[in-house]
Order: sequence, then C-alpha cells, then structure tokens
Amino acid sequence: MTDEALIIVDLQNDYFPGGRWPLVGIEEAAGNGRLVLSHFREKDMAVVHIRHEFLPDNAPFFAPGSYGAQINELVLPKEGEPVVLKHHPNAFRDTNLKTLLDEREIRKLTILGAMSHVCIDATVRAAVDFGYDVTVVHDAVATRDLEFNGTNVPANQVHSAYMAALAFTYAKVIPTAEIVHTSE
Repeated sequence: MTDEALIIVDLQNDYFPGGRWPLVGIEEAAGNGRLVLSHFREKDMAVVHIRHEFLPDNAPFFAPGSYGAQINELVLPKEGEPVVLKHHPNAFRDTNLKTLLDEREIRKLTILGAMSHVCIDATVRAAVDFGYDVTVVHDAVATRDLEFNGTNVPANQVHSAYMAALAFTYAKVIPTAEIVHTSE
C-alpha cells in the first residue's frame, strides 16, 4: 500500500443530464475520472468516494434517498472503498475523511469530481491546510455557468479561474493523461 489516495468528490447523478443540477462537461469529466479510478485500482492504491446530501428541508438537489444523490455509474465504489457522506462543500468538515486517511497513513491526495468552484475548491484548500500534498486532475472536474452582479460567467471560465487559483499556491493541477501515462 502506498501513501497516496484518490478522492472522488460528488460525481452524483443530479450533476448529469436529466439530473436536477446538470454541469457543463460532466460526462467528459466523469469519463476521465473513471480512467484515473481504474489507474488507482490497478496500482492497488486507496480510493475514497465523497457523496453530498443536502439536509431534507432545503435540498435543491442531492436530496437524501434520491436517485440524484447516488454516485454515478461511471465511478461506482467497489467493495472495500469507503464512501464518506458530507453535508458541506468541504469534504473534511464534520466527516470521518481525515480519520480514514490518517488510519491508512495517506499523505498524498489526488482529487477530482465536482464542482470546480465549490466542493473541489473547498476540499483542496482544507486538505492543504491539513498538510496533505494535493494533485487536482483538472479535466476530471466539472462546473456550471455562473452569474455575478449581472455578468454571466461561462463554465469554462469559472473552471479555468479556479484551477489557476489552486495551481498558484495549493495544488499540482494536471490532466488525466499525466496520471494514466505515468503508469506505462
């Protein structure tokens, strides 16, 4: 076992076409996530799945017990892979994620999933604050168009801005091919 783990954040059905909160480019991002997941499994490295549920009174999506809150079939956990349930953007907040990682003596995290500007950003920054060495697989992360103060911000610009900010000081930000090809 190595000191490295893959963290897959919120690749859940509501983010996919037909879901309650579809993201731009989610199918491509999840496809890349599946490649990274296969790589980690082939190398017998740790994998942790993160699944978000909103509290039942105010669930705009990821409602408890719903199909939309389930992990998408492209990256389903296999037996022995922990699934951490969270209720906040930061996957470490009020969860057992840090305990799971510490018990396995994990020091390096590879993170992918959704959304660039919320849960990926929050989880990466928290991981670095806890002292983990973090890599983000940028083409295995998706987001959506945003609006601020009357300005529409396309998803690709939201994503690029957040990946640039994380790369500036928090994480190594790389494409899927850099992980998949390093194994060959």
